[in-house]
Formats: sequence, C-alpha cells, structure tokens
Amino acid sequence: MITTNRPPTHRFRRIATVALTLLITVGTAACSTPTSADVAPYAVATQGNPEFENTFRHEFADIDGVRMHYVTGGSGTPVVLIHGWPQTWYGWWPIMPALAEHHTVYAVDLPGLGDSTGSPTGYDKATLARYVHTLIADRLGVRDARVVGHDFGAAVAFQYASQFPADTARLGYLDLPLPGPAIDASTYRSLSWHIAFHSQRRIPEVVVGDDVRDYLALFYPQVSFGGTAFGGTSDRSPFTDADIDEYARTYSRPQVLSGGFELYRALDKDVHDTVAAAPTPVPTLLMTAQGQLDAVRATVAARMTNIVRAADVPHAGHWLVEENPQFVTTELLRFLEG
Repeated sequence: MITTNRPPTHRFRRIATVALTLLITVGTAACSTPTSADVAPYAVATQGNPEFENTFRHEFADIDGVRMHYVTGGSGTPVVLIHGWPQTWYGWWPIMPALAEHHTVYAVDLPGLGDSTGSPTGYDKATLARYVHTLIADRLGVRDARVVGHDFGAAVAFQYASQFPADTARLGYLDLPLPGPAIDASTYRSLSWHIAFHSQRRIPEVVVGDDVRDYLALFYPQVSFGGTAFGGTSDRSPFTDADIDEYARTYSRPQVLSGGFELYRALDKDVHDTVAAAPTPVPTLLMTAQGQLDAVRATVAARMTNIVRAADVPHAGHWLVEENPQFVTTELLRFLEG
C-alpha cells in the first residue's frame, strides 16, 4: 500500500474558512459598489455629487408622445429652467443649488433634446412651450411658474408666458434676439455663420455627425466673452472637458443632433408665431451678454410689456450662467422673490 502525508484536519478547515470569507467579502463588494456601467447615462454627470444627490433627482414624464426628462429639487415657489442650443438641463447646473435653497427647481430637457426621447410635433418655440406647459402645469400641477429661458429656451419661455399668462408668475429672458417683428427670419440667419449653417437641411448633420464633440468644443469659445462672434480673438471656453463630454453625450445621438438643428430651421415659423403672439404683461427680467442689452431689448420690447429689470452680465458672452454665475444668481434670486 502506498501512503501519503495528509494535512491535519483542523488546519485544512481553517484555511478553507479564511478562503471562503475572502471570497464572500470580495463578491459582496463587487455587487454593492456601482460602476459606470450600472448608472443610467443621464445620471453619470451627477453621480457622486453630494450637492446633487442631497437635493435633486432625475425624473421622466410622457407628454403627447414624447418622454420628457427633467431634474427637480429644492423647496419654495416653483422655477422652470429651459435650456437652448447646444445645451441641456445641465446648462443650469452652476446656479441650481443656490436657486434650490429658495425655490422648487424644474430644469427640463426640451422635447427631442438632451435625455428626452421621441419627436415633438414641431421645434418651433410655440409648440415646444406647449409641451413644457403640459409637463409643468397639467402633469405636475404647477400653475404659478417662474419661467426662465436661455438662448432658444428664452423664446420658449416667452411663448409659455404669452400663451399661458395665468400660469406664469414671472418671466426670465436670457440672451436671445427674439425672432419676430423687429427681426425677420432671413435677417436672423444673417446674424452669424452658424445660424445660417444650422438652418440648412441635412448638411449640418452630414458635416458634424462624426465629430460632434470637436464641433461643440470649437463652437463654445466663439460666443464666449471676447470670442470671435463678438469681434474678439479669445479662444477661451467657460466649459470644462467634463461639461463638453456631457453635452456631446446627448448631441452625438443622431436624432438629438437633428433636433438641435431643427431649432434653427423653425425660424420662419418662430417669426410668424411671435408676430401673432399676444404681448405678455408678465413681469420680466432681461439679461444679455455684456454690451448686447440695447440690441436684444429692441427685439423684445414690443412683446414683453413689463420688463421690470434689464441688465447685461459683466464679463460674460453668450454663456451667462457659466461665465458669471454669481451675477446671474443674484439677479435671478432678487427678481424671483419680487
């Protein structure tokens, strides 16, 4: 008979117990620690941010065939924030925590843009305003909204106030010449190369489609303070690489990229709708890039008859929130509390 040395039974059991304990510990940690693959794409940019996670949450609502994404948080009187191009709800993030200390904030992704999915019936700003109103007033029951928009979101905010004055307590209009009686569509398209380019059918999708992030990174500095759009030579951007990544994440989806360009292609309809719109008596705050106040005011004054405060934002180009968040926050809080 051939014999072998066998380990003592108690030693074998001790080794097995230690190994099993380590296996369970590692396995439990792997299951309990979220990875980027476990987080929804819309939540990656805010993951692990205590300012967000302690106050805000991502929500969705189905509105007339479109699944609208919005971020909400805070307490107090309601404030609705509407983004422009090429941004999403995230464009308001630099000032949202401060606003949420005094207000319930709703930062929406416009239909067809950001993390909203589906195609709206139109990208004209009157139609988009009806989607936002259905979400805010009908679905969420907010009938005293302070509606604030930037860029094309400002035109949406104007249409919200014009169409639904009884549901609009205040209007914030940030840095957009209003398409309408003072500036027709053809003139509007001549204001900048990018407006004319984005208004073309299919061409911008073909040119930009494979290089969305690079295109956005090159565009943002142009309309920043001192950028070429304002006659300057600066190529500084107020956006971090992480900011650009977040915007590129959504605009890299072909449907969203096209939806963004449709905002420009709707200019003729926007002019028609502004001409037809009732002037709004809702108390209005107008803010613009430094040096642009008189030019923008000339396009809005006939349709906003109760501008209670107007200011150009010091040391800011088009990106008011990113370039001078402290000034914008102070002005908004003062106005919204009025």
